[in-house]
Amino acid sequence: MKWENKKILVTGAGGFIASHLTEKLVKLGAEVCAFVHYNALGSHGWLDTSPLKKDVDVLAGDICDRDSVLNAVKGRDVVFHLAALIAIPYSYHAPASYIRTNIEGTLNVLQAARTHGAERVLHTSTSEVYGTARYVPIDESHPLQGQSPYSASKIGADKIAESFFLSFQTPVVTVRPFNTFGPRQSARAVIPAIITQLLAGDKVRLGNLNATRDLNYVSNTVDGFVAAAETPDALGKTLNLGSNREISIKGLAELISSLMGKSLEIEIDPVRLRPDGSEVERLVANSQLALDVLGWKPRITLEQGLEHTIAWMREHLDRYSPDVYAL
Repeated sequence: MKWENKKILVTGAGGFIASHLTEKLVKLGAEVCAFVHYNALGSHGWLDTSPLKKDVDVLAGDICDRDSVLNAVKGRDVVFHLAALIAIPYSYHAPASYIRTNIEGTLNVLQAARTHGAERVLHTSTSEVYGTARYVPIDESHPLQGQSPYSASKIGADKIAESFFLSFQTPVVTVRPFNTFGPRQSARAVIPAIITQLLAGDKVRLGNLNATRDLNYVSNTVDGFVAAAETPDALGKTLNLGSNREISIKGLAELISSLMGKSLEIEIDPVRLRPDGSEVERLVANSQLALDVLGWKPRITLEQGLEHTIAWMREHLDRYSPDVYAL
């Protein structure tokens, strides 16, 4: 695919991964429309501070509103669908909102893409749909298990996307990132939570220390999205994007403190523990299919990505509240 003058829509473009993806697509020469959630303050999320904001056509609306989405998709060649509610702890309190946003919102995107004849839809999944690993590394054939309302809503969205490909030949690719991290990520996520607390002091409050994750720097994930859009053989497939490396939360905290040159005191915070049965204890990706189909593999290592992220958060600590646990 030649990106020059391609008309692209990115939903959820004010968010963490999507704002990085939006900037990448602009640099590739695409004409990018950023679909952001309407709010009374007129904020466009992370795009407000992007050096490339002037090169992006920003459209405010609501992914849950069919007409908003239909208008946004009209005339777009490729749709990158990243709009979602993603906070797992909040999904315990407001599950219905996750159904509306993640399942019905995805349905709106797919119906609009079908109506307007989009060339390709990149649907965003999550490694949380696998639940605790039944075998490792986890490939795309691993069973799905909704261990939180969030993950259940994403399973539903993934299956809606799959059904549109099989039923209507809608040109869908499902991209399934494992735990992406990097600059701009909310402190709801574990890496910003650790870094910001260490920048503010030596004590780090965490939940389950034994759970393991596969952590992938944001530019790696963005490269995977772009490759999935460019590759004809990706149509109809679901593709894991992970580092294929496993680390425990305790080991991660120790690695980050070492990179920062800080002493570390960990305190278990009961508020940060998931309900019994809901914690995903182990995640590690098998990304061989992405390598085989897309030629994709991570370029930035965990340590390199953490160095970049620490440096960025050191300069932007004013955007975070280290003492507050954000749902």
